[in-house]
Amino acid sequence: MNTPPIVSAGEWDAARQELLVKEKELTRARDALAAERRRMPWVAIDQPYEFDGPTGKVGLLDLFEGRRQLIVYRAFLDPGVDGWPDHACRGCSMIADQVAHLAHLNARDTTLVFVSRAPQPDIDRVKARMNWTMPWYTLIDSFDTDFGVDEWHGTNAFIHDGDRVFRTYFINSRGDEAMGSTWSYLDMTALGRQETWEDSPQGYPQSPAYEWWDWHDHYRSESSQWWPERTDEDRNPGDPRPRTVKEGTAQ
Repeated sequence: MNTPPIVSAGEWDAARQELLVKEKELTRARDALAAERRRMPWVAIDQPYEFDGPTGKVGLLDLFEGRRQLIVYRAFLDPGVDGWPDHACRGCSMIADQVAHLAHLNARDTTLVFVSRAPQPDIDRVKARMNWTMPWYTLIDSFDTDFGVDEWHGTNAFIHDGDRVFRTYFINSRGDEAMGSTWSYLDMTALGRQETWEDSPQGYPQSPAYEWWDWHDHYRSESSQWWPERTDEDRNPGDPRPRTVKEGTAQ
C-alpha cells in the first residue's frame, strides 16, 4: 500500500488546517444548497394514495401522524428482492440501520416513515429481527411509480396545509447514502432545521440553535435545558449559529 508521508505533529496540524479551509467551504455550500431547497416550488398531491399499516388502511395525510412535515423512504423489502423473506435489500437495510432516534425529527414537527411492498406481517417480522423502530407501511397503489421509487430506492419530502399535501423535495441514488442523521433529513425538508441562523424565507418557523435540542426521552417533559457557555477562545468565528446561554440560565 502506497501510504502518505510520515510527518511531525506540527506538519500534520498545518496540513489539517489547510484541508479544513476546504471542509468549511463544503459546509457552507451544503448550507446554501439547503437554503435553495427551502425555496423550491411545491407540487400539490391530489390523488388519494392509500397504504396498509398496523391498524389497517390509511391515507397519505395519516402518515404525517399529526405533524407538519413527512419524509418517506422507499425501502425494498419486497417479494422477489434479494434477501426476501428474511431481509430487506442490503442497501436499504444499511440506510435503516443508520437512522437516528426519531424523537429529534419529531421535535421539529417532522415524521419519518418507510414504505415497501411487503405485507405488514413480513414487515413486522423483519423489523423485530433487525431492531428497527421506524413506522413502516405497505404500498398498495401507484405511489412508488408516481414518486420515482418503483425501481430504485429514494426519499421524498412532503408538507401539508390542513388537508392539502404537497411534495417538496426528492433525493435518490447516491444522495440517499448521506441520509440517516437528524440533520440530513431536516436539511432536505421545506422548513429545514428551523433554526435562526438558517437562510429561510420570511415567516418560516425558527428557534435558536441548541435551545430545542434535548435528550430523546425528554422532549415532552417539563425539565429545562442547560448548556455550558462557549468562550470566544473555543468558538469557531465562522460559525453563524448563536452563542449558547450561560450555565444555570433558563432558556
